[in-house]
Amino acid sequence: MKRISCFLIVIALCAELSNGALFPKDSVHFNNSLQPNNILKVHCITDEEDLGDHLLNPGQTYDFSFHESIFRTEVNCGLWQGPGFKYYALFRAYDGGVILHFGKNNFWDAREDGIYFTHDSTPPTLKYRWAAHVLTPTH
Repeated sequence: MKRISCFLIVIALCAELSNGALFPKDSVHFNNSLQPNNILKVHCITDEEDLGDHLLNPGQTYDFSFHESIFRTEVNCGLWQGPGFKYYALFRAYDGGVILHFGKNNFWDAREDGIYFTHDSTPPTLKYRWAAHVLTPTH
């Protein structure tokens, strides 16, 4: 009986740790550093939910936080900008990996020449360039 109690306590602690309730959440931050009147559309999907569209005016930010899962947390995002949201970038904004992180911050900055990234106090570096959709006739 004592072994079963110990086993149940260990299971409960593991569940609590994987939930992350005892540790700080990880965060993803997006900043619109585009030219005036150039709206940035951000759409992210985590392992657990679709976060929907978020429209950012220049100078605005969008952030969300989550507890990393023990089963590798991934956050995939799309950013669109320009006339008719013609220019876009699709990328993994957060990749948890094998080791759990607590309080990790990923900072993404949308600029005219592309998407810049940093996760600490170092200057952001260019990670992705904007691509343009090109629709071609089907006939």
